Amino acid sequence: MVEPELIRAAQSGDRDALITLLRDIEQHVYRTAYYILNNEQDALDAAQEALIRIYTKINSYEEKAQFKTWVQRIVTNICIDKFRRTKPSVSIDEHEMVFQDNQDVEFEVMSTYVAKDIQDAINKLPEHHRTVIVLRYLQDLSYNEIADCLDLPLNTVKSYLFRARQQLQNLLQEYQKGGVTG
Repeated sequence: MVEPELIRAAQSGDRDALITLLRDIEQHVYRTAYYILNNEQDALDAAQEALIRIYTKINSYEEKAQFKTWVQRIVTNICIDKFRRTKPSVSIDEHEMVFQDNQDVEFEVMSTYVAKDIQDAINKLPEHHRTVIVLRYLQDLSYNEIADCLDLPLNTVKSYLFRARQQLQNLLQEYQKGGVTG
C-alpha cells in the first residue's frame, strides 16, 4: 500500500512526506468508509476524520502491524462510532441511473437492481457481520488482517464471516423469491 520509507519520513516530521502519505491512502480510506456506512456524505465525514486522526497519530504507528491494517482499524472504528451515533440515511444521488452509449439498457437496469439487492442485504446484517464482510470482500483483507484491524481473535473473525455469509445467502434468496426489488 505505502512505502515504509514514506511512513518513516512522515513520522520523523517531514511535512511533504506526511501529505504524500495521506494523499496515497485517501481513496482507500474513503472507499472503506463508504462500504461500511453506505452514505456518501457520512463516508466523506468519516474519511476526513480518519485522515485527521492518522495525521495526528502517525507517530503512534509501530511497524509491528502492517500500515494498511493500522489505517483500516482507525477507519473502521470511526465508522462504527458514526454508525452508532446516527441512523443510516439514503441519498437520492445514489439511485440515479446513468446509461452509457452502446450499452444494453436491460443489462444495466438488472445490474443496478442486483447491486442494490446485495447492498441492501449487506446493510441488513448486524454491524459486526457487515464490518467483516466489507473488510474481507470489498477491501480484500486477509482473515489475520481483519483480526488485527478489529482487535478480535482469528476464530471470531472466521465465525463472523461464516455467519454473515449464511445470512447474506438467506437474504439474497428472499430477494430472488420476491423478484427484483426497487
